[in-house]
Amino acid sequence: MAYKINDDCISCGACSEECPVSAISEGDGKYVIDADSCIDCATCADVCPVGAPQEA
Repeated sequence: MAYKINDDCISCGACSEECPVSAISEGDGKYVIDADSCIDCATCADVCPVGAPQEA
């Protein structure tokens, strides 16, 4: 199951830089994860300072 970034996102970009499959991009006010590309590795959740990426 893919991850999703919740509204706690502070748009720091840490998750995007660490995603091994480049599934994360800057969206409107927060980063977003492309569910079709996400490999459910949780790297984004591990590096996020506010815990915004959550299992969808």
